[in-house]
Amino acid sequence: MSAAPASVEPHHHRDVTGGWLRPAVFGVMDGLVSNGSLIAGVVGSGASAQAVTIAGLAGLVAGAFSMATGEYTSVRSQSELVLAEIAVERREIARHPEAEQRELAAVYEARGLTPELATEVARQLHRKDEVAWRVHAREELGVDPDDLPSPWVAAGSSFLAFGVGALVPLLPFLLGFGSVLAAIVLTAAGLFATGALVARLTSRPPLFGGLRQLLLGVAAAAVTYGVGHLFGIAVT
Repeated sequence: MSAAPASVEPHHHRDVTGGWLRPAVFGVMDGLVSNGSLIAGVVGSGASAQAVTIAGLAGLVAGAFSMATGEYTSVRSQSELVLAEIAVERREIARHPEAEQRELAAVYEARGLTPELATEVARQLHRKDEVAWRVHAREELGVDPDDLPSPWVAAGSSFLAFGVGALVPLLPFLLGFGSVLAAIVLTAAGLFATGALVARLTSRPPLFGGLRQLLLGVAAAAVTYGVGHLFGIAVT
C-alpha cells in the first residue's frame, strides 16, 4: 500500500515589487536624519527656539516635496525605460519570430533543460504573441510587465514617510519645549525603532539594525551640530 502524499501547507509571500517599501523606508530614515541634523545645526549656531521651529518646518515641507518629486521622476523614468525595451522586444518577435524562439530556447537550455525540451517549451510559449513578449520580458529583461512599480505610490509613500520622520525631531519645539534634549531623545528613539523595524521586515537581527541606524543618524547630527556651532561663532 503506497503512502499518502505529504500535505503541502499553503504559504504566502509579501509584496516585494509594489514600489512602496523602499521609498517609505528611505523617507522615514531621511526625514529623521536630515531634519534632525538640520535642527541640530540650527541649535548649534545658537538660534532661538522660534528660529529652530521655523527651520524645522521648512525642512519638513521642502524635504517631503523633494523626496516625492525625486521618487516619482525616478520610478516613472525607470518604467518608461522598461516599456521602451519591451516595445523593442515585441517588434523583434513580430519581425523574427523563429530567431526569438531559438533565443528563448537557448535561455532555458542554459538553465538546465535538455535541448529538445527547451525547444518545445519555447515553441509552446510562442504560440501566442501576448504570451511570448511577456515571457521574453521576464527572461531577458528581468522584469514583470504586469507588475511594474507605480510612480504615484512611490511618491506618496515617500512624501508621507518623510513627513512623519521629519516631524519627530521637530515635535518638542512645536509643543513648546525650548531644550534640544527632548528632540535628541525622540530622534534617537525614532532612529532605533525604524532601524529595528526594517531589520525585522528583512529577517535581520532587530538590535543590530536599530543600533546601526542610530549610530549613523547620531554621527550625521553631530557633524551638522559642529558645523552650525562653528558658523555661529564665526557670524557672531
